[in-house]
Amino acid sequence: MPVHNADVAALFEEVADLLAIQGENAFRIRAYRNAARTLNQLSRPVADLVAAEEDLSDLPDIGDDLAGKIATIVDTGTLPLRDELAQDIPPAVADLLRIPGLGPKRVRRLRDDLGVDSRADLKRAAEAGEVQALDGFGETMEQNILDGLAQMSDEARWLLARVEPVVASLHDHMSAHDAVERVDAAGSYRRRTETVGDLDVLALADDGPAVTAHFAAYEDVAETLSQGDTRASVRLRSGLQVDLRVVPPESYGAALLYFTGSKAHNVKLRDWAIEKELKLNEYGVFRTDEDEERVAGETEEDVYALFDLPYIVPELRENRGELDAAADGTLPNLITHEDLRGNLHTHTTGSDGRHSLEEMAAAAQARGLEYLAITDHSPTVAVAQGLDADALRKQMDAIDRLNDDLDDLRVLKGIEVDILKDGSLDLPDAVLADLDLCLCALHTALNLDEDTQTERVLRALDNPHVHVLAHPTGRRINERPPIEIDLGRVMEAALDRGCVLELNAQPERLDLSDVYCKRAKELGLPLVIGADAHAADGLDVLHYGVDQARRGWLEAGDVLNTKPWDEIAPVFDR
Repeated sequence: MPVHNADVAALFEEVADLLAIQGENAFRIRAYRNAARTLNQLSRPVADLVAAEEDLSDLPDIGDDLAGKIATIVDTGTLPLRDELAQDIPPAVADLLRIPGLGPKRVRRLRDDLGVDSRADLKRAAEAGEVQALDGFGETMEQNILDGLAQMSDEARWLLARVEPVVASLHDHMSAHDAVERVDAAGSYRRRTETVGDLDVLALADDGPAVTAHFAAYEDVAETLSQGDTRASVRLRSGLQVDLRVVPPESYGAALLYFTGSKAHNVKLRDWAIEKELKLNEYGVFRTDEDEERVAGETEEDVYALFDLPYIVPELRENRGELDAAADGTLPNLITHEDLRGNLHTHTTGSDGRHSLEEMAAAAQARGLEYLAITDHSPTVAVAQGLDADALRKQMDAIDRLNDDLDDLRVLKGIEVDILKDGSLDLPDAVLADLDLCLCALHTALNLDEDTQTERVLRALDNPHVHVLAHPTGRRINERPPIEIDLGRVMEAALDRGCVLELNAQPERLDLSDVYCKRAKELGLPLVIGADAHAADGLDVLHYGVDQARRGWLEAGDVLNTKPWDEIAPVFDR
């Protein structure tokens, strides 16, 4: 079975957890965590790098020792060090580190004194009052552990789209206070990651106590976890934790940079500060002489300018080369929502959509789109009540009649055709040949092994009437993992065949990931951003696709539907 970047990263994270519980050197632990982060963000398969005998130590945070361990994992699928550590510490023990308030020392105490080896053991011990009896724990810690256990789940992170309305409401609430001059959501939300853990909010204000009290009074607060003069933490009725920092003007830019992250971006910038004999933290940038003079901190732009860098947008702050690119003057001119001129993935009542052809066209017009592809489902997905060949031809005729009545919108004849288990399509070539656009997609047999699934998709792309591979990995965030597929091979095949891949903008999909968006750019493979709209308001998710594209370093020229349709059509002329 092929070893993926995520597999290697997971092993390194597990090693770091096990070392932490053993009380190992903090620098050694951090080395494994940093390496895991690098691997998760790497756009090329590390297995390919090993096969090509490339020097892995050239990668960020990967030294010779870790490079050797990566090669071992790729070659054998395992890591002897992890196996050695796991003999002494079961993985379920390391999992306890995810519980808020439980660091390695406390986990060791729980195991040594109470025999706690799993969440279940911990829950039983806490419910029996055994945890609070340990020195250094107490009743409050015991209750916090129980609360943490209750809240933990594999779906503990929140979809970006679910957090967005919370941010808007909180912004309105906080801005209503006279002492608040500015409010910003920071953290992973500001970087527009696919999911958000806890929400970090910053407020620019001088009267900290009044502002934290106002924050705690927000109508959706279920529980105030802590409240001080300049910070507070609450849990909303939804379960989302929100942390507030009240920051004075002279520190606001530095604090916004710090709390936006990512941690890896901040660490590298701090290392650069040290080289300049400066100290960078959430309070500002200071000289390291006796006076410790503040030299920047009011704005993020001022902080970056100290390093002769332009402003770096939050979406890029992942330590994937953005700081070096900024220093070299090679930052990408990222795509914006305004660059999109059309949508190439739309459903109507012809299959499983909620609005008619005419209603979807009107919705596209209202949003200023120049073209809209109607891509209803084909017959295989029975639940979608897809179109057979006769029904599709009738829809094509209806689209022709509609276009006769439209002046500022072109409706394109398309289909989302199903890829069958053998790689063939579930509509005949004769009807596919008459379409403006053909998306192909996987909806069934998603559990095939990687080689079989990859070959299945490649056979579909061989069809000369196919233009776009929709939602290529089939994932649904927090619900269904990606299919087993060699996406690198698929991308190269698509480029060779004149096909493109979709970045599906549905918030629960965001398929492609930002990492693979960046890989597509490196290959020169164009993408399309598709709303996969099943209703008129479904067109409004396009901005989530743009967010993902920006995180993948994509510029307008990397996305086909930033161009007029007359420029795109020849690209699909296979």
